[in-house]
Formats: sequence, structure tokens, C-alpha cells
Amino acid sequence: MKDKLTPQQAIDKATELYEGAVGRLRAALEAFVTKGQTPDPKARKRGDFCYPLLRLKYQPDGPVPPLSRAFAKLSEPGIYEITVTQPAFFGSYIREQLEQITADFDVTLEVVNSTSEIPYPYVLEHAQNIDAEALPPAEFARWFPTPDLKQIGDEVIDAEVLDGGMFDLDGVRPLALFDGARVDFSLQRLKHYTGTPFEHVQRYILFTNYHRYVDHFVEWSIERLKQPGPYKKLSAPGGIVVDANTKDAAQKVNDGPWRRHQMPAYHLMADDRNGITLVNIGVGPSNAKTITDHLAVLRPECWIMVGHCGGLRHSQRIGDYVLAHAYLRDDHVLDDVLPPEIPVPAIAEVQVALAKAAEIVSGQSGEELKRRLRTGTIVTTDDRNWELRYSKSALRFSLSRAVAIDM
Repeated sequence: MKDKLTPQQAIDKATELYEGAVGRLRAALEAFVTKGQTPDPKARKRGDFCYPLLRLKYQPDGPVPPLSRAFAKLSEPGIYEITVTQPAFFGSYIREQLEQITADFDVTLEVVNSTSEIPYPYVLEHAQNIDAEALPPAEFARWFPTPDLKQIGDEVIDAEVLDGGMFDLDGVRPLALFDGARVDFSLQRLKHYTGTPFEHVQRYILFTNYHRYVDHFVEWSIERLKQPGPYKKLSAPGGIVVDANTKDAAQKVNDGPWRRHQMPAYHLMADDRNGITLVNIGVGPSNAKTITDHLAVLRPECWIMVGHCGGLRHSQRIGDYVLAHAYLRDDHVLDDVLPPEIPVPAIAEVQVALAKAAEIVSGQSGEELKRRLRTGTIVTTDDRNWELRYSKSALRFSLSRAVAIDM
């Protein structure tokens, strides 16, 4: 009997297949641009440009073990599959999941070529000999795979895939929330919106809606770089990277081309991406949804919004803290996929950590801190001029016991 693939062997095989497909696609693109040579139709038919597919087979002899953790587990027998992109970059995440699954379930891993092709724009970034502007995009699209929106969606993560749905053919189920095409789509968008490489995004993410917080974060980050600790570099939009030895580091970051980007990001980088990313998303729930839709494929540990909100209680003063433990969702941005009547619970561990942070930063505790830190329901709205309809909103705010409102 052939030995089972280990998680690391599966990652290595996926990396080999992925890098081979990317190499062949780049070579074909270079030949097309420089020599006018179109790709061999047989190459596409045999899957030369396809994502690797990670397959997991689980056919237990007895009942499925009940595990309390919310990830890296199987709820029923079957065949699970997902296409994979950038397996070297995502290797530690994939390995963490598969090692726990293989430890608790008798599964078999396979890695093969899929039938899903890698769109050509996703391999151009590091292709030094390909001038993507030498020909119109329509010419490339005639001969090479392009992004297909029919194959890129959030049906799995939005719980729209049920029995009998698109992944239930012959009992095959999705192994992960995002497949290769969906991940690649978001990785490209992250570069466009933030002005920084997706590889620089860290596991702990802050969002803000004022540039003043960016200035403070940059100054704080540069100070941390000069001190002993885990942080190595600070990455900013436009390829700006500074470290402890960079002269006038803050000025270099501020003079960079961050203004060209809709949601500029700054990354205080540590080994294994265990640093901090700050993204200035500006104002509006649409921006928040846009950037989180794309950051989600990187599977960060958490993200937190920090910024200004409007207090709704007479006991609040400018400069007080507000910590949400519930939300009155009047922003409508998620209504189609998560109806407003479905609550979005706060994460207890994050709440405790933030409350403790407020205690440390303010130097206050007990009743003294409670006068400055208010917890409660926050109204999220898509109408920045909600004050102009206060008479209509007041009763709703009162019934919800809301303590603050935010975009």
C-alpha cells in the first residue's frame, strides 16, 4: 500500500504543481509577446496552466468524533476538495489545519492538477521579460485564461452552498472557504487598494478612518523598530520599506506615494507575519466591506476598527472610549448575505483585551475607568448626516440602548 501523504508533503506537491503551471504560463506569455507565438491548444487541454487541487478523503469506520474547536475538523464523511494558489506563502496556514485534521481523523490526502486555470494577469507581476502593455488585453484574452467572475464568488463562506448545490456533485465538498481563483482575485485587489504587497500584510490588523492615526502609527512603529523586539521593518505604500537604520524614516514614509491609493496600508512586520497592519479605510461601511472581503483570504487572527465615533449619551465627553458589545446594523451593506435580525456577537477575548488596554493606557481602573470607558450597543449607519433625521432615529436609538453611532 502506498504511504499516505503527510501535510508537508501535500504542501510540497502543491507548490511543485503551482510553480510549474506559473512557469509554463509565463513562458507562453513571453513567447506570445516577443515572437507572436500563440500557446499550444493541447497545453490548455492537458491542464498546463491549472491550479493544483488539494483533495482530502474521509471514510471512517465509525462515527465522526465530536470536536469542540471551530476549525480544522470534519463534520461528516466524504471527499473534500479545494484549488490552491501561492502554496508556499500559505504553507504555514495549510499545514496548521491539515496537521490537526490528520491527527484527529483517518484521512487520505491527494494533490493533483485541477481543471481551473490560473488567469494570466495573476502571473505578470514577477515576469520580468513580459511587457503586458505591448498588446491590447483583448489579444491576451483570445489565447490565455482570464478571470471568470462566474468562477469567483463567496457562495461557500456566505453559506449559500447546501446539499444539492454546486459542491455536492458526487459527494464532493469544499475543503476551504476560498479557492485559488477567489484568493488570487483578492490578492490583486489588495495591492490595488493598499499600495503594498499582499505578502506584507500581518496577522493582526487595525482599521482607521483618519490619517492622524496613520501618523501616530508610523511614529510608534519606527520607535519599536529601534527597540529590541520582534519587529523588523515598516512597509508603506509605493514600495517604501524602512528599518531601524533608515535615516529620516518617518519623512520617507510620509513623502511616499500613499495618496495614490484609496486605502493605504502600513505594515509593522515581524517574522511569520506576526506583526501589525494598519489600513486607513476612510469613511463608510462600503469601504469596510470592500477591504475585509479581500483581507479575509489571508486568514488574519483578528481585525479591529479604531477611530472616531459619535456619542449618544449625555454622560459621554469628547475623548471617552466606546467599546461595542452589540451592533444595531443600519448600514445595510451586509443585508443581502446577513439579514439585520441575525446578531453579530462581539468576541469575548477581544473585548477583555481592549478593556485591559484602556486600563493600561489611561492609568485608570474600577469606577474611574467606567466613567471614561462606555460599553454597549453601537449603531452602524451608511448615512453620515443621520443628525438631519434625528427625530426619526431617536426612538430607535433609545430602544436599542445605543451608546454611540459610527459609519
